[in-house]
Amino acid sequence: MGKTEKVIRINGNDNVAVALFPLKKGDVLPSLDGGASITVEDDIPGGHKIALSDIEAGERVVKYGFPIGAASVRIVRGGHVHTHNLRTLLSESPEYHYHPACGGKWKYPGDIPEISGFRRGDGRAGIRNEIWIIPTVGCVNKTAETLARWGDREFAGGAIDGVYAWTHPYGCSQMGDDHETTKTILADLAKHPNAGAVLILSLGCENNTIEGFREALGPYAEDSGRTAFLSAQECEDEIACGKALLAALADRAEKAKREPVKLSELMVGLKCGGSDGFSGITANALVGRLCDTLCGMGASAILTEVPEMFGAEHLLMDRCETRELFDKTVDLIVHFKEYYRSHNQVVYENPSPGNKAGGITTLEDKSCGCVQKGGAAPVRGVYRYGERIAPGRGGLLLLEGPGNDLVSATAMTAAGAHLILFTTGRGTPLGAPVPTVKISSNTALAKKKKNWIDFDAGALFDAGMEAVCSDLLEFIMDIASGRRKTQNELNGYREIAIFKDGVTL
Repeated sequence: MGKTEKVIRINGNDNVAVALFPLKKGDVLPSLDGGASITVEDDIPGGHKIALSDIEAGERVVKYGFPIGAASVRIVRGGHVHTHNLRTLLSESPEYHYHPACGGKWKYPGDIPEISGFRRGDGRAGIRNEIWIIPTVGCVNKTAETLARWGDREFAGGAIDGVYAWTHPYGCSQMGDDHETTKTILADLAKHPNAGAVLILSLGCENNTIEGFREALGPYAEDSGRTAFLSAQECEDEIACGKALLAALADRAEKAKREPVKLSELMVGLKCGGSDGFSGITANALVGRLCDTLCGMGASAILTEVPEMFGAEHLLMDRCETRELFDKTVDLIVHFKEYYRSHNQVVYENPSPGNKAGGITTLEDKSCGCVQKGGAAPVRGVYRYGERIAPGRGGLLLLEGPGNDLVSATAMTAAGAHLILFTTGRGTPLGAPVPTVKISSNTALAKKKKNWIDFDAGALFDAGMEAVCSDLLEFIMDIASGRRKTQNELNGYREIAIFKDGVTL
C-alpha cells in the first residue's frame, strides 16, 4: 500500500490510486513509487480513482491487486478513471477452477475472551433477551404492532430488553417454494436465541397455517414456556388474548440471567450498503481484519450479498477448505445468475447510482471492495437462503442472499447471526432485528450522522489497523454483553424483509 496526503494506492500492483480528498486539475502529487510526480489532469472527487500511468484502450485497470475492468478509451496518467472510460470485463458464464489457497489452520494465538450472554434451552447463547411477536401473515401486522407497543411499555426494562413485532406482507396468496420460503424465514426468526420468548400471531385462514408453522418450528413449538400461539379469528378480543399471552411469556423471559459465554460462540453477519470509494479501503478492510480475528477464535462470520461477489467470486472460491465447498460456492454463484436470467434481467446491472457517485465504477470494483469484509479466513461453509447455521460451526460462511440491505440483513439474522457489522460510506439508518453496528468508511460521515453511525473506520488513516481493530473488537464485546446499544436499537429502527420469488395470487 502506498499513500500520500491526498491519494492512496491499495496494492503495489495497482495502476490506479484513490483520491482521499477532492483533487483539482493541475494539482501536483508526489510519486508513490519513487518516480516522477503526477499532475492531475481532471477534477477528481474524493473516493474516485486517478490513473498512475497511461492506460491504453482495452488495457486492464487494476485496483486491490485485481482487474476491475478495462479502459474503454485511452486514459492518460493523472486522469480521472470512472464510468466514462472504464468498462466491465465480466461475462455471463465464466469457467471456474479450484486453486486452493486456504493457508492451513486459522487459530487465534491466545485465550478466547468472554462476553456476557443468555444460555437458551437448546444450548445456544443469545446476546439480547427480548420478546418477539411474529405474524404468520401480513393481515395481522397492525395487531402485532399494537401488542408490541403495549408489551414494551409493560415489560421492557430489567431482564427484558424489549418487545418487538416483525411485520411483513406475506404468508398468504403465495404458492410452492415461495410460500415455503416465507414460512422458513419466519420459523428461523422464532428460533433465534436473542428472543427469550416468542408469540406466533395468526389470522386463522391464511396459507401459512398455525399447524404448518408448528411443523416448521419442530421442537420449539412444544416449548410452551417460550413459545405461544394466537389465532385472531378464534378469540373474541385478540388484543386482550394477546396481552394475556405476552404477560405469561414475560414471566418466563424475566427469569433469564446473563452468564459468561466464550466469544467463540458469537455469530456475526457481514454487510455493506451505501458504499463509496473508501469502503473497500477502510470499513470493509477493518471488518475483514476483525473477521479473521473472530474466526481464529472459533466464532462464525456470515458473508452474503451474492450479486456483490460477482467479479470477485474466485477470491472466495480459492479460500474454500475443500473441493466440496468449492463446488457449492460455484453452484451458489451460478444459481444466482440463473435467477437473474430467469427474470430476463442483466446479471451485471450494478453498481447503484449512489455507489457510482461515491467512486465505485464497475461491479468488479464494487465486489473486490465488498469481499474485503470476509478478510482472509478460510471458507468453511456454504448455505442456501433460509438455512440455519449450527452453533459452533466457526469460520467464514457464505450464505445465499441478494444485495438488498434489508433482505440480506434479515437472511443473516434468520441464519443465526447475533449481530451485524454493517459498513457504509454514504450512511443509512436501517436496522435488522439484531443489533446492527454501522461502521462508516470515512470520518466526515461519522461526524455528520452521529445518530446513525456507531464506529468510525476513517480513524484507520491516523491510528492504523491494529489499534482500530482492537477498539472495534472491544466495542463489539460491549454490544454483545449488553453494556452498550447500537444506534439502530436506540432509534427503534428494526425490521425484516423476506426474499420473494413467485407469483402473488
